[in-house]
Amino acid sequence: MVKEISKENATQIAIEFMKQNKSSPQIDVAVVEMDHEDWVVRGTCPIDMEGHPWAEKFEVVVDTKGKIKRTHSSLL
Repeated sequence: MVKEISKENATQIAIEFMKQNKSSPQIDVAVVEMDHEDWVVRGTCPIDMEGHPWAEKFEVVVDTKGKIKRTHSSLL
């Protein structure tokens, strides 16, 4: 039997992924919800585009085994 990860673990996986890929120390999570069998983590993070600060929204989908299935991000 496979143990499913908790909401908190899915959130932490998404935060670490975003910190690593966006080189941003600040990740603000707005919503964590279950969609079918996956955790969907949504939020924002600041990014620097050619010296100008911008905010970017993101969505990270984490499966019940703790693997990232897909990500999406776009400027606000």
